[in-house]
Amino acid sequence: MALNRKVSLFTGLKYKGGGPMWAWIMHRLSGLAMVFFVGGHIIAGFLTQQFGSEVGIAINTIYENWIFQLALFFLVIFHAVNGLRVVILDLWPALLEYQREAIWLQWLTFIPIYGLVLVVVLKDALGG
Repeated sequence: MALNRKVSLFTGLKYKGGGPMWAWIMHRLSGLAMVFFVGGHIIAGFLTQQFGSEVGIAINTIYENWIFQLALFFLVIFHAVNGLRVVILDLWPALLEYQREAIWLQWLTFIPIYGLVLVVVLKDALGG
């Protein structure tokens, strides 16, 4: 008898996995977003260098926008800190029972780092 794996989006969102589930989802989405960013960056560079294309220049203009930079830094820093948490829990399996506490520690590490990024990017964006 096969397993029925047809789960609707609403049912999936009602899942009570809490912090670990949302960290897993955000880790996957941030990794995917970074792949798209690097791919777009390579394409923009290629178009600009080889053809002097306006498309490449337009993509680079988007990358230079401070709002885009804040979103990108959020994704990269979250991905790095969450990945470090996963590595630590993989290396010391006895800590797995403290996974929720590790997620709180992850956020307590992430917030000051991202706060510093906010200060630097906003200071530059506001002409300071």
